[in-house]
Amino acid sequence: METHSAGDNAGKIDLSQFLAVFFEEADEHLGNMELLLLEIDVAAPDDEAVNAVFRAAHSIKGSAGMFGLTDITSLTHEAETLLDRVRKAELALTVAIVDTLLETVDALKGQLAVHRGESEAAPEVAALIERLQHLAAGPAPTGAATHDKEDAAFGFFDPLPSADRGDDYGFFDAAPAAPGAPQAQGYGLFEDTPAGPPATAVGVPEPAGRVAAEPRPKADKAPEAASIRVPIGKVDQLINLVGELVITQAMLAQKTGELESAQHQVLLARMADLERNTRDLQESVMSIRMTPIAMVFNRFPRMLRDLAGKLGKKVELKMVGEGTELDKGLIEKIADPMTHLVRNSLDHGIEMPEARIAAGKPEAGTITLSACHRGGNVVIEVSDDGAGLQREKILAKARERGLAVPANPSDADVWNLIFEPGFSTAEVVTDVSGRGVGMDVVRRNISALGGSIEIQSAAQLGTRMTVRLPLTLAIMDGMSVDIGGDNYILPLASVVESLQADSTTLRPVAGQGRVLEVRGEYLPVLRLADVFPPDRPGVAREAEMIVIVEADGVKAALVVDELVGQHQVVVKSLETNYRRQPGLSGATIMGDGRVALILDMAALIKRSRH
Repeated sequence: METHSAGDNAGKIDLSQFLAVFFEEADEHLGNMELLLLEIDVAAPDDEAVNAVFRAAHSIKGSAGMFGLTDITSLTHEAETLLDRVRKAELALTVAIVDTLLETVDALKGQLAVHRGESEAAPEVAALIERLQHLAAGPAPTGAATHDKEDAAFGFFDPLPSADRGDDYGFFDAAPAAPGAPQAQGYGLFEDTPAGPPATAVGVPEPAGRVAAEPRPKADKAPEAASIRVPIGKVDQLINLVGELVITQAMLAQKTGELESAQHQVLLARMADLERNTRDLQESVMSIRMTPIAMVFNRFPRMLRDLAGKLGKKVELKMVGEGTELDKGLIEKIADPMTHLVRNSLDHGIEMPEARIAAGKPEAGTITLSACHRGGNVVIEVSDDGAGLQREKILAKARERGLAVPANPSDADVWNLIFEPGFSTAEVVTDVSGRGVGMDVVRRNISALGGSIEIQSAAQLGTRMTVRLPLTLAIMDGMSVDIGGDNYILPLASVVESLQADSTTLRPVAGQGRVLEVRGEYLPVLRLADVFPPDRPGVAREAEMIVIVEADGVKAALVVDELVGQHQVVVKSLETNYRRQPGLSGATIMGDGRVALILDMAALIKRSRH
């Protein structure tokens, strides 16, 4: 039998276990590089921003070298060389340099995808490396500062060309030197500082798609132990366990509620403490999944910059409330709908520069992304100062396609037509838009998340699209209703009002059921007992209990037997635990142990109208 001593394996370290961490850190570095490059002012670049981009490239290069990823180290080495000359004020920053560095970020993302196994086609980087070398070899600006041995760390190291500098291989973070001491340039042990005043690029045009945002405060450097990386599966498991704890606590609360308070004061007091602590634990655990919406917003500056250049338009992007937090599951699912809304704002909303000047507007249009918490929802707005939606053009296209258009439609009715499948007012089909695929998918995806979308527009003033989403899909506020002895949950965000109706307000429509008249508005009526037949019939009443609900800007009246109350419920997936059912979006367990089904408002409203 072959044996190995401890010394045989001492020098063998399995680095593959660290690859996943490297990939995550590389993605973070590339995201920061892209955002910093988009925000940088070419005419007067911020020294710290240039240094931050350099450090990100240097960290990726060092870590990739440790894993033997030579394609990544070769490309980042050339980018690092170029950035080193810029940060030392030996080379003036230009739009061409920023564009090339952004292409480098894209190429690095492609290389990382190949190493992850997500892609088989490695990006071609030979021409990109040649361009980086050409830019790095450019002439030094007049009056640029030069570096000598006094710039080296304490005189121990001579300044070396970038290709010969030692790498820290990702093991060391930049650390400030002692107060008053000169800053080091060698081996990544010390934080870099520019040796002279930054060079100013004269006559450099403003790049398209520049981001206008509030200056971000410099974050204090936290110790490494301030955060840990945890697989999302473990977080989901913890949330599920806390959900089960909440259900168990609700069951205990219902049982103890039947006890005499005078005889069981201590037990009831402890149950109150348990309820409070359970709710606090639930909120704390849910906050772990909360992620800043900046994860979605940060992809748009680059996208708009490239798209504006392709369309020949000029645009500034303003972002407000990037720190607003949303459930990670929602963040991942809202990214694609938001991307389509932002592209539409630039393509259909923002005019060409000459048209804006003729209309008395600034040459560059403005697209604003904002997010905030409002009630129990996150409200995201995409607004522009473009030409606005063209009412008559939309109506003409709708009639041409045979869509049902009211005689005197309101603006809201007209704007909702753009959500019809295949609807498009574009004159020419391009790779940007014109095929009529997108806005219907946007609304369907947002509705599937329990959200809604509204449009407001005014000619020559612009368009605002407002998306409302629940904070999380794991817990929701609901209204419990009774149908033939069975409990059902209506999402409280969709409930408009409840009332009792009789024959004076409930009117039959020939061959189409009944409608409810409420303040001059006629709503289709859907009897839930017909959709979900109960085991025993409900009690006949002279006046029926009605709950008016709304989804996607459309209302309907649901007939129920009784209103039970309002609850905060833990949402369980029917598709995972049973199978997908039409008209239902999930289930929950009530305090008495019974299962209550959660109704899909969008599906029920659609059924009521057909």
